[in-house]
Amino acid sequence: MFATTPLKIAAVSAGLSSPSSTRLLADRLAEAARERLAADLDRRVEVRVVELRDLAVDIANHLVTGFPPAGLKEAIDAVTAADGLIAVSPVFTASYSGLFKSFFDLVDNTALTGKPVLIAATGGTPRHSLVLEHAMRPLFAYLRAVVLPTSVYAASEDWGSSGDEYTEGLPSRIRRAGGELASAVTGRTVSGASRALTLDDGEDAVVPFAQQLADLRVR
Repeated sequence: MFATTPLKIAAVSAGLSSPSSTRLLADRLAEAARERLAADLDRRVEVRVVELRDLAVDIANHLVTGFPPAGLKEAIDAVTAADGLIAVSPVFTASYSGLFKSFFDLVDNTALTGKPVLIAATGGTPRHSLVLEHAMRPLFAYLRAVVLPTSVYAASEDWGSSGDEYTEGLPSRIRRAGGELASAVTGRTVSGASRALTLDDGEDAVVPFAQQLADLRVR
C-alpha cells in the first residue's frame, strides 16, 4: 500500500526545438529516478516536467514587470516544492542557454537550499561537456542546492551509444545519475552502502552520495 504523500520530482528542460534532445534527456533522467524510487519505497512518485520553451514569453514578461503569469508561477512553485530537481539545458556559446538562466533568475535564491539537483546538458559535440562543471554546477551551488556528483552530458553521437570497455554509454550514465537522485531524495545520502560501484554491479547498483563526496575530497 502506497503512503499518502507522494514524492515529487521536477525536471526542467530548456530545449527550444520540438522534438528536443534536451527534453528527451530530461524525460529519461526522470524515469530513471522514478524507477529507482518506486523500486525502493512504498510511496507514489510524481514527475513534473517544466518545458521552458512554452514559458519563454511569460519569463520575459516577469523579468520586465516583476509579476509572474499564472502558468509561470505554477512552474516555479513545482520546482521549489519538489523533493528533487533535474535541470537540463542545451549548450549555447559554451554555456547554458539564456532561457535556462532567465528561469532560474526568477527562483528565489533561497528556495532551492538543500534540495538535491541533478544537472545535465546536451550539445552537438563532446567538447562542450565541461559546461556542467564550469557553468551549471556553480549556478546551483550559488542557489545553495545539493548538486549530485554525477552529471550527464549527451552529445549528438551519444544517442544510441552503449559505450565500450573503457567508457560508460549514455544509458548507463542516466541510470547512475537517476539512482543518485533517488538516494538523495530518500535520505540515503548519509548512511548509504559501504562500498563503491564496480563494473560487476550492473544497472541496479547505486554509488551512495556520501561515499562519492568522500572520494572526491581525497583526490
